[in-house]
Amino acid sequence: MQLKRICWVFTLLIAATLSLHAGPTREAGKELFGANCAACHAKDMKTASTGPALAGLEERWAGYPRKDLYDWIRNSQALIGKGHPRAKELWEKYKPTVMNSFPGLTDEQIESLLLYIKEPVVAVPGAAGAPGSEQVKEAESLPWFYIGLVTGLLLLAFALMRIVDNLNNVARVRDGKSPIYRTMRDILTTKGAIAFLVFGLILVFGYKTVDNATRMGREQGYMPTQPINFSHKTHAGTHKIDCQYCHDTARRSKHASVPATNTCMNCHSAIKVGSVGGTKELTKIFASIGFDPSANRYISDYENLSEKQIEDVYKKWIGQQYMEKNSLPALDEAGKSTVEAEWDGIVKALKEDSNGKIQGPIEWVRIHNLPDHAYFNHAQHVSVGQVECQKCHGPVQEMDVVYQYSTLGMGWCITCHSETEVKFKDNGFYAQYNQEYIKMHKSLVKKPESEMEKVTVEDIGGLECQKCHY
Repeated sequence: MQLKRICWVFTLLIAATLSLHAGPTREAGKELFGANCAACHAKDMKTASTGPALAGLEERWAGYPRKDLYDWIRNSQALIGKGHPRAKELWEKYKPTVMNSFPGLTDEQIESLLLYIKEPVVAVPGAAGAPGSEQVKEAESLPWFYIGLVTGLLLLAFALMRIVDNLNNVARVRDGKSPIYRTMRDILTTKGAIAFLVFGLILVFGYKTVDNATRMGREQGYMPTQPINFSHKTHAGTHKIDCQYCHDTARRSKHASVPATNTCMNCHSAIKVGSVGGTKELTKIFASIGFDPSANRYISDYENLSEKQIEDVYKKWIGQQYMEKNSLPALDEAGKSTVEAEWDGIVKALKEDSNGKIQGPIEWVRIHNLPDHAYFNHAQHVSVGQVECQKCHGPVQEMDVVYQYSTLGMGWCITCHSETEVKFKDNGFYAQYNQEYIKMHKSLVKKPESEMEKVTVEDIGGLECQKCHY
């Protein structure tokens, strides 16, 4: 009877401990924001992106019932249709941009989202000290709650074992037998304790294996150091160069390939000095492909030149530009230091790669990396779906250094397919349907005609498992 009571108390303690973790949490809000909101709203909550900045959201809805805010987040258009004053005000300000609907969000999930929006901590898009980085990196924190929970359960388990031993000894003494006293070592080396330990290790390592596998390629905010400090803000923003000029395979291939150095030279055979970095970064491009900017020609037999010969060519160029910029007849000490520093940068960026030579392709560091079991085709999205690059990659035209903007998680993709309208008009991919395309696709949708507002990717099979996991 006493043992049953102890077990009952033990169960209650576990339930009480677990209940402490119930309710909305900021951590859950972070996950929900990344999966549902980050594609349109800036993660710092203060910057307007595709959608408005979210900072102060609750204050702006303070004069209305909490349920109205829930309704707005779940289905903004429905609330606008009901004539809600705040909803109509927002629609007038931001139309025709329609906010995605999230009918599956519970009240608790929305509260978790609001907690995160109120106090976001955004992962730095890149390494410490990276140019243009102003966000604070969220440190990886251990799950202290679970560590404490496991520790508490272990202590309770040992206490229970001790109590059981004492009860058994009381029974033995009552039967005229000698008590048996077990040391901690005896307890820990029993078959039950060893089995429990092995089970715990399997559980922990299994969890970490699955967790790491699901996070593969989902490094939101990842911004590695690249061999050349290439600024998308300068090229795509200031100079308005179209994304597909450099990443030209995005419209006709599965991959949006990294441009070859030849593509860079289309412009930089004429533009030899950078508007921001001068010769520091562009000379790396010239040295990789073997272009002599002083003579304005490609160097013959460049592959077979020694490092000393290459050094002479590009040190001469850097020195010439320094003297011209500072109106000097010869290099001063500061100029010599500049030449040496820039040459060291060239060697570090180009020589420390797979071929160990300055000559050869620039080895850029990959940023976006989906796991092998997930199929994604750029051409299908860019050419057929007419999806803007910024939809997935964020405002690259504002990034000095590109980072992984979206989560690239399965939930994020599903949300996009559920909300994105299929663009039939003037789309050659759907030309076979002529004037009947709307009628044909509406017939595929499993909802009444009166509720049909648009044909989404989901409606034409965009959520079928084999589409992405063939």
